[in-house]
Order: sequence, then C-alpha cells, then structure tokens
Amino acid sequence: MTRNYVRPIILFTCIFAGSALVADAQSSRPRRVTPPDTLLGPAPKSPPATNKNAPLVDVKPAKPVGDGPVSSDTSHAYALLQQKQYAAAAKEAKQIAASYPTDPEAWKIAGFAELSLKQYADASGDLQKALDLQRAAHQEDSHTADALAEAYVLSEKFEQALPLLVNATTRPGAKPDATFLYYRGLAEFKTGKTKDAESSFNAAVKANPRDSASLYFLGQMALTHGDLDAAIAALNRATVSDPRLASAWASLTSAYLRRAGTEGDTPKADADNLSAVRAGEGLTRVRTDEEAVRLFGQALISAKQYPRAAAALEPVAGTNAKAITLYLLGVAHSRANNFPKAIAAFERANTKAPQDLNVYRELGYAYEKTKQYAKAFALYQKALQAAPDDSDFKESLERVRPFAK
Repeated sequence: MTRNYVRPIILFTCIFAGSALVADAQSSRPRRVTPPDTLLGPAPKSPPATNKNAPLVDVKPAKPVGDGPVSSDTSHAYALLQQKQYAAAAKEAKQIAASYPTDPEAWKIAGFAELSLKQYADASGDLQKALDLQRAAHQEDSHTADALAEAYVLSEKFEQALPLLVNATTRPGAKPDATFLYYRGLAEFKTGKTKDAESSFNAAVKANPRDSASLYFLGQMALTHGDLDAAIAALNRATVSDPRLASAWASLTSAYLRRAGTEGDTPKADADNLSAVRAGEGLTRVRTDEEAVRLFGQALISAKQYPRAAAALEPVAGTNAKAITLYLLGVAHSRANNFPKAIAAFERANTKAPQDLNVYRELGYAYEKTKQYAKAFALYQKALQAAPDDSDFKESLERVRPFAK
C-alpha cells in the first residue's frame, strides 16, 4: 500500500497474520469420526453347545468367590458394544483379555469401546495388541487396523498412524475413504511430509468436495507457499462447507489482508479489504475472543471503516488486552479524528510494549494533533534513544522543538 497511515498497520498485520496461521495449523485437532458398525467385522463365534448326554453327577456346585471365573466367550461383550453400552463392553472385554491375553477378539472389542468413549490412548494400546495377535496368527483384520489408525490420529500419535493410514488408503480394489484420506494428509502434515499431505488432502477433497478440514489445510499450505489466490479459493470453500470453522475464517481474513497489501492503492486492494471485512464478520459470528475481534478490527481499519473498527475493538480492550489490540484501537480512533480516545489507547499500548516504535509514531502524531507539544517532544526523545538512526523521529523532534515548553 502507498497510504502513509497504513505503514505501521501493515507491520502488525504481517506479524499477527503469521502468528495466527501458525496457531491455527498447530491447534487444529483431528476430527472424531464415529466408525460404522461394519468396522467391527463379524460377531465372535458362540461357545460349543453343551453335551446333553454328559453325566450330571460329576457337577459339584460351589459358591463363587469374588466375580467368579471369567469366560473366554466374547459374545456378550460384543452385544454390549452393538448396543452402544461402551463402558460395560470395555470393562467386560478387558476382564476377558486379562484372563486370556492371547485372545485378539477381547482386545479388539475393548479397543472399539474405548474409541467410542473417546479414550484414545487406551483404545490405541488395546487395538495394537489385537492387531499384533492377529498378525502373529496371519489373520490380520482390516477393521482392527483402520480403527487403530483412527485411534492413533485422535491421540495425536501421527508417526504410528501414518503407515496404517497408507495401507488403509491404498488397498487394491478398494475405493479410499475420504475420512481416512484426510487422516493420512493430517498425519503427513504433522510429520513434515507436506508434499505428500497436499496430495492426500486433494484426494480427500476429490472424494468428498465438502471436506472442510482438508480444504482448510490446503488453504494453510497455499498461504505458506505465498499462493494467496489458491489459499483464498480453498478457504472460501472451507467456510462454505462449514460456516462454523473459525480457523478457516481467520485464515481467510488474513489471506485477503495480505493480498490487499500486495496490490497498492488500487480498486483490487479495496475489494480485497472489503472481502476481509466479510470474512472477519464470519469469524466473529463463531468466535468473540480478543484475537478474533482484533483480526476483524484490522480488516475494518484496512477498509477505512474507522468508527466501526473502534466500536468492535472497544469491548475487548480491557485491562488484560494485548498491546496490539490497544494499538489498533488507537489507530481506529486516530483515523476517525477522535484523538483523546486515541491517546488513551496508545498510552496503554506504550505501557505494555515500551519498545514498539509504531506506538511511538502514532502517539506522537496524536500529541501533535492535540497541540501537546511538550509530551510529543519528550516522546520523540525517548523514541530516539531506542532508535537513534531513525530519520522520522529526528525530523519530528526538530519539528516540535520550537513549540515545546
């Protein structure tokens, strides 16, 4: 941009946008997708029928001790699982597994129940035992492997999940599931395999064009590469698919602001700034914390909607507000020619960020506009101590010197 008033804002915009994008990428937790019942496979076999001809005289009733002996029959635990009585199913299956530790079916049922209970660490441990036993018997079950992959993803053990996910999405003759393509992309992204992740996310979107999470990550990666057009396209699709995906709205707002910053003082920049405002509105419909409102305020300032920006930022500019929030509030008031409120915001920002030169510039300008030349002079002197070679501060100091008393 070529407008003089925008220069310090751009610096903060770049810093904020970068930190927001990193936070979004790191905090985007994997989605929980309930596995269909068919993942369980067939029900375990019933126990052998009782021999009705066996003599009964040898049966000696005995009073059970504790819980009594544990049967190796997993049919009841499986029935509990099908009835969605997950806690009871897990408890019974674990009891069987404790008594018969080489029974993969018991570990499998326990793992599925724990997965449904969102006990992902326990689920991954039990499903891994089931899969190991299956492999030892050369009877690997794809349902167990897929459930284990999901448990690893949801417990954020991406290194362990990835080989399972590769197998799940490359089975000969089987159409890859969109959810597992997303999981694979996420695991690749989290383990630094970004090119592979991009391919997997694109495959997930091809399988499910409304996969908002995959679209979000594609937008994030495009932002990292500086491809703002591709980022905006992907993030727009993500917000259409899931209007409550706050991270996508935040990244879309930042992407529009970044693209506007590359277009100078042009109609295209104005259009992108207005698009940033609309994206910021989408963000604040689902999030009203300081960070979200601050980004919305940046968009409003860039679109020259200064009174609206000040009104948006005021509610989050309390005692614990960050310096950048107070700085942006000051800019909004300053551009709206409300200098007393601008000064109050900038002075608070200066207290919280005493070395920030942008705050000095804005506060000094506000002091000059309100003819507080002595304060402006003292401020510019202090600024020059922090930046002795800054020509703007030198010029400003000499400009107000005759009026400072």
